[in-house]
Amino acid sequence: MKKILIVASLILPLAACTQTEKGAAIGATGGAIIGGAATGNVRGAAVGAAIGGVAGALVGNANEPGRCIYRDRYGRRYEAAC
Repeated sequence: MKKILIVASLILPLAACTQTEKGAAIGATGGAIIGGAATGNVRGAAVGAAIGGVAGALVGNANEPGRCIYRDRYGRRYEAAC
């Protein structure tokens, strides 16, 4: 369990792109670690990850400068005003 949490905490923040995604990834990782450590089981880690992910996404969204990243029908990413 500890190895999975350590690997997830290192990989998830690197996979995020926007501030909202980064906030959600970091919040979910931190929530899973704290939830797992506080309860000692997987259910606590899952609840912590869910709560941390939502909270991190809200914080990340508040830090975005009004530009959003979209994908066209070919999967290419572009940035435009929200």
